[in-house]
Amino acid sequence: MSHKAVPAPAPGAGGWTSAEVEVLGRAVLRAPSVHNTQPWAVEPKDRAVLLRERTDVALPQHDPGRRDLAMSCGTALANLELAVRVLGRRADVTILPDPARPDVVARVDAATRCAPSEEDLARFAAIAVRRSHRGRFGGLPVARRQVDRVVRAAVTTGAEAVPLTDAGELAKLFDHAARAIRDDGAYQRELALWTIRDEAGHRHGAGLGRTVVPPGELPWAGLVRRATEIPEPRVLRSRLAAETFLLFLTADDSRADHVRAGYALERGWLEAVTLGLSAAVLTQPLHVPEVRSALCEDRGLAGFPQALMRLGRPAGDAPASLRRGVGEVLAGAGRSEP
Repeated sequence: MSHKAVPAPAPGAGGWTSAEVEVLGRAVLRAPSVHNTQPWAVEPKDRAVLLRERTDVALPQHDPGRRDLAMSCGTALANLELAVRVLGRRADVTILPDPARPDVVARVDAATRCAPSEEDLARFAAIAVRRSHRGRFGGLPVARRQVDRVVRAAVTTGAEAVPLTDAGELAKLFDHAARAIRDDGAYQRELALWTIRDEAGHRHGAGLGRTVVPPGELPWAGLVRRATEIPEPRVLRSRLAAETFLLFLTADDSRADHVRAGYALERGWLEAVTLGLSAAVLTQPLHVPEVRSALCEDRGLAGFPQALMRLGRPAGDAPASLRRGVGEVLAGAGRSEP
């Protein structure tokens, strides 16, 4: 189904209803984020909506340059854009629209009525069921045509996804990164602070539950902790050879590029869900400088690595991460302007 634009509504008729605001907020809430920090807020405007980065969320050990936080906001932007389209409006996105307000990650103008496409509807439905699958994948390998569809969905201005097929090289890089991260005391203390031990007592919130990121071996541990077991190189190589990996690249390495990387990542992830696939994103290894540089330099790839995605067929249901309450995402945002 193609997009069909109609004349913009009369002045004053383009504000958001309370129900529409809740749809926008809940779509953003379901986006993936680094350590499940959910570093965003939604600010509805008259015939537009702003996505803001929360300034009270920081990971100085894991993410000193706030690259992963910007990517997290990019994933939220992909969901927000879909929500705007499903609500019957054309979504015109501007990244970092106001230099005077650096917390405003993006503005989505929505003044024009426009019917959503079937693709929009399918990907929007995938938002509610997308999970990080941090365990072993099961079933048959991912078909090449499915990988191609995920890659095409992820292509945006300034960002792309590239399949990685050298399991031996990946095993070396993962092994090196895991050992460096596992032995970093300050990093491990920060990770512990964002780990929720009493999940039953948390109905809403942010952070990583122990059931969501269980202890284990690479590559299925998700995050490297002090207790993470690192297999022998040949064992790790064989495990990685059985999986599908995508590397997300950007043309440059600015904050806007980091947002675009997250946007591309979520678009690809939602397409994977529509194909019956599961995924998990890894950024930990890319915070080891020599690993990040080797991923491109050794392959002659042009661009800056931002994230790795494991792609496969689900082996059982993955648990859902905690989420903030929708009111917190909309807190201080108000409703449509007069």
